[in-house]
Amino acid sequence: MPRAEPRRYEIVSAPIGKLLLIADGPVLLELRFAGSWETGDIAPDWRRGGEVLARAQVQLDEYFAGNRREFDVPLAPEGTEFQHRVWHTLRAIPFGVTISYAELARRLGEPSAIRAVGSANGRNPIPVIIPCHRVIGSDGSMIGFGGGIELKKRLLQMEQMALPFKLEAES
Repeated sequence: MPRAEPRRYEIVSAPIGKLLLIADGPVLLELRFAGSWETGDIAPDWRRGGEVLARAQVQLDEYFAGNRREFDVPLAPEGTEFQHRVWHTLRAIPFGVTISYAELARRLGEPSAIRAVGSANGRNPIPVIIPCHRVIGSDGSMIGFGGGIELKKRLLQMEQMALPFKLEAES
């Protein structure tokens, strides 16, 4: 059955490079990093712009400026039921906080599913907004990020810098 309306897209400039946002009607489907897409990936019937894409762009701008900690753009990532459970759990990781893949599996109630959790995390089609970059190795190592380890480090450093300064006495 043909789509009632073509998908929409927007190319957004961000401090981490150009991002491709893809929407279907009122929901965001994907966010792709520079280097992971080409203009040829944009189907000829897709149309530029749209309300959800404009909203996502504003929220991404706020995030990269250090003024947004959570996103409320309507999302509809395509994936399996298990992947959706992982992505939902990722959204509960607070801004500036990291957890391990083992902890993510534990939070899902499936502590032995670390590899499956890692795979689902790696298939996240809406990185940054669904913060898969906040998951690290059990030893604190920076592993497993579709945008590359350097980008993962930059995102985490940016989040840490945007957190309010705490005095030792406040801890």
